Amino acid sequence: MQGVITGFVTIGVVIGVGALLAHLRIVDAGAQQVLSRIAFFVASPALMVTTLGRADVHQVLSANLVASVAGVVVAAGIYIALARLVWRRPLGDTTIGALSSAYVNAGNLGIPVASYVLGDAAYVAPTLLLQLLVMQPVALAVLDSDARGGGMPWWQFALRPLKNPLTVGSLLGVVLSVTGWTLPTIVEDPLVLLGHMAVPSMLVAYGVALRLGPGLGRAGSVSELATTSTLKLLVQPVVAWLVASVVLGVEGHALLAIVVTSALPTAQNIFVHATRYDRATVLARDTILITTIGSVPVILLLAWLLG
Repeated sequence: MQGVITGFVTIGVVIGVGALLAHLRIVDAGAQQVLSRIAFFVASPALMVTTLGRADVHQVLSANLVASVAGVVVAAGIYIALARLVWRRPLGDTTIGALSSAYVNAGNLGIPVASYVLGDAAYVAPTLLLQLLVMQPVALAVLDSDARGGGMPWWQFALRPLKNPLTVGSLLGVVLSVTGWTLPTIVEDPLVLLGHMAVPSMLVAYGVALRLGPGLGRAGSVSELATTSTLKLLVQPVVAWLVASVVLGVEGHALLAIVVTSALPTAQNIFVHATRYDRATVLARDTILITTIGSVPVILLLAWLLG
């Protein structure tokens, strides 16, 4: 369990640094915007190129992917239905809320959890690629369209993700993985260095927002926050377990890997997207905080029950 604890402590410390910097007035809300923009436009695309370039994309075609997709569809679908029919949220806010309910922290937390708890970082690869190549491009296309006021022809909507730096970085990484090509050192080394900025920038910006933003739940619906957190921590892993175990017949360590991956907390980059498009920022921030804290006992319990 040391890997789980170490991963969560590391994230918490870096977030705490951002909150402390804001508390001491070394940085302000403007700095948070700058850090988020650097992460979105520069560091994260570089990280995607180098990370996916080394991944085995064939792992996407697995039982892990099928169960993970089921968990995502059910959790996000429930939120979308409630957001549109009950809370009457606009399209952009609904998109961020759906991501908060189902988009897991498969990168900076999922990788150490997969390595130290599950014994192999490859277990998180299907979820990581699903999110980067399907969920994120679709969500960003919707957010881009919403920011433009809608009315976009279908072909422009389809091509819109290709104008997003994160999507382009992900696709370039997949091309490198599929073809086996390697970047020249003079190109790869700067990308690796820039990619190292991604996670710290996200976490520090998140810490600044925690300190300078409104208190937990004060700027949004408490019921909505409870819904996104419950969907992420409980509904998504339970659905993944049912599909993997009952439908697909997965057992043992492979089943543990699927369920633990689905129980990971909401990814910090959802807050970056919310900030970038100014949609449901507080909901994303609070869901990330609650699920990051709540996932610790959930994952420990799952490791004990299924391990």
